[in-house]
Amino acid sequence: MSSDTNNETSNIPALEQRINYVFKDKGTVLTAITHSSYANEKKARKLKYNERIEFLGDSVLSLTISEHLYKRYPDLPEGELTVTRAKIVCENSLSRCAADIGLGELLLLGKGEELSGGRSKSSILSDAYEALIGAIYMDGGFETAKAFILKHMEDIIKNSMQGKLFYDYKTQLQEKIQQKGDQQITYSVIDEKGPDHNKTFVTQIKINDVICGQGSGRSKKESEQNAARDALDKLSEQAAGQV
Repeated sequence: MSSDTNNETSNIPALEQRINYVFKDKGTVLTAITHSSYANEKKARKLKYNERIEFLGDSVLSLTISEHLYKRYPDLPEGELTVTRAKIVCENSLSRCAADIGLGELLLLGKGEELSGGRSKSSILSDAYEALIGAIYMDGGFETAKAFILKHMEDIIKNSMQGKLFYDYKTQLQEKIQQKGDQQITYSVIDEKGPDHNKTFVTQIKINDVICGQGSGRSKKESEQNAARDALDKLSEQAAGQV
């Protein structure tokens, strides 16, 4: 086995431990954590990357959430079921789930994507999370994938049904800051990377001119949401440290 192959599979045991599932077919999960940028750099080896299995995972995720909402909330009309499902399976929610298990640090990325902060990009994380679901489905069947989804997305589902926009971190930050009196939040784009068709924006948040968070995304709106999420995380850490 080549050193490249050993390096590529070295992260699989850590992932298996984090999700409490051991893959029978390591090739399936290797595909799930391989980004196209990495495969493109290793063209001669014709590596599989995660876009196809992400497509499969997206369908498994949608069916799982649809079935759960249908059975759990029998009086909810079709329109509300659709809106609620969209809240649950949105990019920000999925990237947060990926971050919770440290998926970003385990991905195989190309050097360029690595340097541009790919491990923390919401789009890459959410796609990888769906690819992971697809890999679990292929390796262990629908019930195994379903159990994984409902366990790791439990809080998101609960918050969505309670009417909270789980992914709207800007609103959550605004509400938290308002509790502390008259404080001003400002969002500023401090950097733009990449070509026009594939830009990454970096946004910084200040509260009363004090920097409190930073985030990146493929749109200004997404980068603001991720910056707000970063600020919320830091405020929570500060509060925990004061207890």
